[in-house]
Amino acid sequence: MTNIKAEDFIQSIADAFQFISYYHPIDYIKALEAAYEREQSVIAKDAIAQILVNSRMCAEQRRPICQDTGIAVVFLKIGMDVKWQVQNSPWTSITDMVNEGVRRAYTNLDNPLRASILTDPIGSRQNTKDNTPAVIHMEVVPGSTVEVKIAAKGGGSENKSKLVMLNPNDSIVDWVLDTISKLGAGWCPPGILGLGIGGTAEKAMLLAKEALMTPVDIHKLQEHGANNRVEQLRLELYDKINALGIGAQGLGGLTTVLDVKILDYPTHAASLPVAMIPNCAATRHTHFTLDGSGIANLIPPTLEDWPKITWQAGTNTRRVNLDNITKTDILQWKAGESLLLSGKLLTGRDAAHKKIAELIEQGQPLPDGLDFNGRFIYYVGPVDAVNKEAVGPAGPTTATRMDKFTNMVLEKMGIIGMIGKAERGPQTIELIKKHKVTYLIAVGGAAYLVSKAIRSARVLAFPELGMEAVYEFEVKDMPVMVAVDTAGDS
Repeated sequence: MTNIKAEDFIQSIADAFQFISYYHPIDYIKALEAAYEREQSVIAKDAIAQILVNSRMCAEQRRPICQDTGIAVVFLKIGMDVKWQVQNSPWTSITDMVNEGVRRAYTNLDNPLRASILTDPIGSRQNTKDNTPAVIHMEVVPGSTVEVKIAAKGGGSENKSKLVMLNPNDSIVDWVLDTISKLGAGWCPPGILGLGIGGTAEKAMLLAKEALMTPVDIHKLQEHGANNRVEQLRLELYDKINALGIGAQGLGGLTTVLDVKILDYPTHAASLPVAMIPNCAATRHTHFTLDGSGIANLIPPTLEDWPKITWQAGTNTRRVNLDNITKTDILQWKAGESLLLSGKLLTGRDAAHKKIAELIEQGQPLPDGLDFNGRFIYYVGPVDAVNKEAVGPAGPTTATRMDKFTNMVLEKMGIIGMIGKAERGPQTIELIKKHKVTYLIAVGGAAYLVSKAIRSARVLAFPELGMEAVYEFEVKDMPVMVAVDTAGDS
């Protein structure tokens, strides 16, 4: 019988979520470095460089890799011979203990993590303010230890999860390739693709999520060759997905996925469930075991594990002053062009757009001081600042979610430029062309690097929305690329 103290378990959970907020798994970094070295596309190579530089900066400063610090996911394998010591503590269940660990991690004053979890998801959507509750999967197994796998799963990649119930003789490869080609770039490639095959619908999804927590080892599999059908499928999908040319951040290039992970399970004779879940450039997970001897010992990587790659803007990069920009100026910009933005811009994402739309529909004015006319809007939900930071990590969110509001912001609010990540829909591109405005992208997965360009930040409207409030940022040399120009070229 092993005694596990409640406090040891809780603090281990808290430490682990802090740990993965600023340390990429080193196997991911090594795979990304290899992708950088072989990449031939200039813009894709630049995007990978930004992700690698951002990762090292976060490891050095212990700040979040991405502004979306994720929904907490916890897998537990609890030994049948484990006894929990909960005397004189308020914790009445394992779920309570996990959530207390998450709460401590996300409200840590030295490195606060963004609270993204909302209650009443189809109603008031109120933020819980501490990122609880976690999503917890528990299994009782033989033994006297507690094995813990945790992940912080970002919304951009989680939103691209897919499930299909194929017929037994259908092609998994065809379905995956067709689905990946339609996902867009909102999941921030290059990342890891997890597949769950078999079981039932919910089992397949669970397998896909857990598959993402296994080490990147496709290079080893390529060296020794496949020994079974699952390994053959991994190799085939890895080659064929990367041959699609989606590339880093959807900019084209050689690497869309760094690995394809697959877990399978017996299934019904009439069924072939297949689940697919991508992990983004902010791949965050770790694994530890508690044996009653105390809290988990999480060993930090060394900075020598990161490649000595630097990033700087190219010589042909256009410098832009947002404080005196006009619609005539942006007519010169072309899709694929790199820019450095300086001056003031406004922010806003899902909840702010909804509030603004409601005010406009009701014939109500916008909050005092909130004027978007002739300005740029940045789709972002930043992390809280610490010490002398103007703002915490503040990378872009998926712009596609704002497509439904684009006609409103262009016609009613006079916005001339939008900044986010990933693609826009065809109707939105037509609106961009019609109004002679532009859409720019920043690199998803480089949130801390982007935040260094933000010199000041103040909330202008909707403070009750927390990270989704409307801010005014003053930026200096914020790196972006023209994704859709005024002619509608993408």
